[in-house]
Amino acid sequence: MDYWSVWTLSVVLLAYVYHCGVELTFELPDNAKECFHQEIGKNMSSTLEFQVVTGGQYDVDVTLEAPNKEIIYRQVKAQFDSHTFVSTMSGIYVVCFSNEFSTFSHKLVYMDFQVGDEQPLPGIGEHVTVMTQMESSALEIHKSLNSIIDYQTHHRLREAQGRKRAEDLNERVMWWSILETLAVLIITVGQVLVLKNFFAEKKPSQMNSK
Repeated sequence: MDYWSVWTLSVVLLAYVYHCGVELTFELPDNAKECFHQEIGKNMSSTLEFQVVTGGQYDVDVTLEAPNKEIIYRQVKAQFDSHTFVSTMSGIYVVCFSNEFSTFSHKLVYMDFQVGDEQPLPGIGEHVTVMTQMESSALEIHKSLNSIIDYQTHHRLREAQGRKRAEDLNERVMWWSILETLAVLIITVGQVLVLKNFFAEKKPSQMNSK
């Protein structure tokens, strides 16, 4: 299993435990389309965020479809974006990522589809009085930890994107260096053979024939 498969399966495949939704990274082959289904209730705020991590020009086509087949969000050849919406009906919402315009480039796509507000910490949501200092501190720490998770996720994506670009650049430089080396060797051998022919002693039969 290569690095990208391990990274996809063990590092970025995440799910938040405090609110409904999905956060994952998946491979999108060339000429392919992947769709994900999410059940959402009425009047719920949801956020769709995506980013193309590696592959081609780092772009995909994205559509978000409501249960009545209405397209509520569409992007063509987008590299990244975030879209927040409030559902007008209950049902299954479908988000599709398309790489059908690409004939040879595989894409690695990160998606974060979160539904609803985050559930409060246990014991705090039922508060009818002012929170104590310890409870306020716990709430602030919880918010900070969530922010850290978001920052870590985006830094992982940047690191993976930078690593992939560096590996691609290294591969191109290596093949270019190999071609240059072969060209220099061929030219060197050709020059040696031509110079050797100039200084080679000719036989009398070759001289008389002229």
